Order: sequence, then C-alpha cells, then structure tokens
Amino acid sequence: MKNRFLLIFFLGFLLTGCIGVSSKGIFGTGVSVAFDPRTVGTQVDDSIMQKSLSAKILILDKNYFLKIKSKVLDGRIFLTGKVDEPEEKLKITKLAWETKGVRSVRNDIKIREKFNFKQSAKDVLITSQLRTAIIFNKNIKATNYQIDTYKKKIYVYGIAMNSEERDLVLKEAKEILDVEDVIASILLVENLRIQKN
Repeated sequence: MKNRFLLIFFLGFLLTGCIGVSSKGIFGTGVSVAFDPRTVGTQVDDSIMQKSLSAKILILDKNYFLKIKSKVLDGRIFLTGKVDEPEEKLKITKLAWETKGVRSVRNDIKIREKFNFKQSAKDVLITSQLRTAIIFNKNIKATNYQIDTYKKKIYVYGIAMNSEERDLVLKEAKEILDVEDVIASILLVENLRIQKN
C-alpha cells in the first residue's frame, strides 16, 4: 500500500510537470510553446541556458536573483536590471559569455541610483501601457515579447513573425506618452538558426 501511494504521488508529480510545460511555456520561460516560432529543441536549449545563467548569477550573489533579469532567444542573451557598481555589471556580463551555447550578449544593466518613487511608478505605467497595446493589437503576438522600462526608456526583447510585426511593436512603443527612447532587440523568425515548419 505504501509503495502504491508513493508510485501514485510520483506519477502525479511528473504529470503536473508536463502540464506546466505545455501551458506555461517550456520550463516557465513565459512564451507559450504553441505560439513561439522557435523549434521545441531551440526553446529547450534557450531555457537550459537561461536556467544555467540564473544559477550562476545566484551563486555570485543571491541579491542579484531579484535585481537582474535575463532572457535567452536563439542563443542570444539579453540582460536587464540594476546593480550598485560598474564592476558588478562586468562580472555578470562575463558570466553570460561563459554560458555554454551563447551566441551573443546584450547587456542593458544599469548602475543603481538613488530611489525615485515617481520615476519608478512612471516606468511601471509605461511598461503596462505598452503591454496592453500589444496584447490588443491583433497583428502582434504579445506572448513573444518581454518589456522593461528604465527612466522612460523602453527595452523590448522578442521574436517577430515578420518585419511588419516588428515595426508595429516599435510604433506602439513610440506612441506612449513620455517615452524618451525605445531600445529594441527584436529578432525576425527568418533570422533564427532553426525555425518551426
């Protein structure tokens, strides 16, 4: 009876893990497998790279876990967040380059300044406005994009199905009130190493 209970528990654990993979994205990356233009193999590789980098960052300093965000798309690593010293930014960049399989690293990590509630609230508002705009635009697959805003500058990372979609995302970003700059790292499906059929 005890063995049967353990077997049922173990199978239940495995099956819920499978459901999470198919409904939330491969290993929880936030991009749905069904909508992601990358192959499942590329998604798995990117997810492994992202988890590996997150582990290395956590080992370096546990405070970075909440301060630094990373995104891996087709072997390209994108870093955002805030650190206290320029040396920390360099260490994290070095860690990213040491990740197995990396093709390039884009480091948009900023050096922390004195906290400004008004600025932080404005940045959250800008991010929310852009996220809402691309969700409601039928010509944009919103799940393929990550958005960060820092000091009224929008950083957009993702994969566009074509150049028209990329241009629409940039247009939506530039139309938001008080945005000073849009820094986009949007890959086109045609530029991915391996594409879904």
